[in-house]
Amino acid sequence: MKIGMMTDAYKPYVSGITNYIDLNKRALEIAGHDVYVFTFGDLDHEDGETRVIRNPGLPLADTGFYLSLRYKTAAKKLLQTMDVVHVHHPFLSGRLALAYCRPKQIPIIFTNHTRYDLYAQARLPLMPEEVSHSLLQAYMPNFCEEMDMVISPSQGMEKILREYGVEGHIEVVPNGVDLTRFHDAKPLSRAEFNFEVNDTLLVYAGRIAPEKNLEFLIQAFAGVSHVIPNAHLLIVGGGQKEHMEEIKAIPDEYDVQDRVHFVGMIPYDKLPSYLAMCDVFVTASVTEVHPLSVIEAMGTGLPIMGIDSPGVGDSITDGITGLLAKEDIASFTAKLTYLCLNKDLHKKFGTEARKASEQYSIERTTKIMLGHYSRLTENTKPLKPKLDERLMSILEEFLK
Repeated sequence: MKIGMMTDAYKPYVSGITNYIDLNKRALEIAGHDVYVFTFGDLDHEDGETRVIRNPGLPLADTGFYLSLRYKTAAKKLLQTMDVVHVHHPFLSGRLALAYCRPKQIPIIFTNHTRYDLYAQARLPLMPEEVSHSLLQAYMPNFCEEMDMVISPSQGMEKILREYGVEGHIEVVPNGVDLTRFHDAKPLSRAEFNFEVNDTLLVYAGRIAPEKNLEFLIQAFAGVSHVIPNAHLLIVGGGQKEHMEEIKAIPDEYDVQDRVHFVGMIPYDKLPSYLAMCDVFVTASVTEVHPLSVIEAMGTGLPIMGIDSPGVGDSITDGITGLLAKEDIASFTAKLTYLCLNKDLHKKFGTEARKASEQYSIERTTKIMLGHYSRLTENTKPLKPKLDERLMSILEEFLK
């Protein structure tokens, strides 16, 4: 089967979506399928990965995203040879999928990975919440109606899509994770980082971006540090330079600059060892749809401290695999302090978290997705090109 993955951004940009596409692509290729990634920008990027089709685009500052309204002619023609197309962003890639694939009757699947309402509020703080929500209510129902299948990675995100006004069937399929490297993780030596064996190490791993709510997390950690003098917070990951500078200044405001450690970007294959060195995984993000970093930490055997919200709340069972709090600084700080002080809960919650992570194994989720791909392709009959499509093809060839 020839499978096309359409995404607005891909490697070297780092995000949960790019990681999912890369992982899913490799799993499907191992199963014997040809998988192509169609994206924008980074035309000169080389990492040895095959079947990545990059199209020119206008860079949007240093966000890692590019603006473009079309594919190169060769990319369009290749896309139109796919048996099924899987869209991972609804706007640029989504519109192109409809324009290029619908005339050829190629089945289109859309997975909604992102809380676009909350991203808009975080990235465009001057935009009223009602405006961003109204825009999504105007766009998403019609777009999803055009899809052959709509997927939500979590039940929480399914509810959000319903709030946008999406009425059709939504299939809940979690994004898969390669758990092997996390199950087998060997912890780094604490001594190499000047930590003591008895120190309590909290870790956040992910992008450093406004929607990740890191200022809230650092403020909560400051409260914890007053009670637990040997607690440390590791922040693993990177982001836009301007926001990185803002976040790195926050520990000084709470006088915890010696207890908050910005590790920066690390190779993905090193992440399991960093996680295994720590005691608790922490996140204050409320914009997650299917938090891969949380699931990876669960696979490593870490208890999780998070905020009860779609995505994170779907992944963590409060009091079983970790603790959930409201998006309230006092509530979050109190629960995090309680978790840090009760070392017995680390092992108890961590063991259950590792078990719970199995439902997200890439082997399981790939099998589910292949079933959907196969069903859609079997129910689709190819159409002969219409006259206007043939004429357009001839014109494009002439212009090229």
